[in-house]
Amino acid sequence: PHAGEGGLFGDEEILHIAPAIADARAEGWNASGPFAPDTVFMRARRSEFDVVVAMTHDHGLIPVKYLGVEQGVNITLGLPFVRTSPDHGTAFDIAGRGVADAASLAAALAMARRLNAAAPRTGAPDSA
Repeated sequence: PHAGEGGLFGDEEILHIAPAIADARAEGWNASGPFAPDTVFMRARRSEFDVVVAMTHDHGLIPVKYLGVEQGVNITLGLPFVRTSPDHGTAFDIAGRGVADAASLAAALAMARRLNAAAPRTGAPDSA
């Protein structure tokens, strides 16, 4: 909690997260943190950040769902391909009843298109 409070609530931020941020900066990334999770998502919603990296699935998706489950998109970074998904689960409790809201799925597909269009192209040069 509260980004570890300088080691008072654990040392993961000191031992792992801060060095990873320093490494990212050394590679040219505009990385910052660690930040307290109780406010970082509100700051991201105000466009202060392009991306918030959460340490676990629930650390990230709980606040994202609270801020807007209908438009939430989960993006997996670091893969050699674009991977997005709705930020909600399978909703087995309403599956097949015709009551599910597809807005998050549509948002995930739209984000995948945007990311794919912006992705650098690699592979064999055009042979034509």
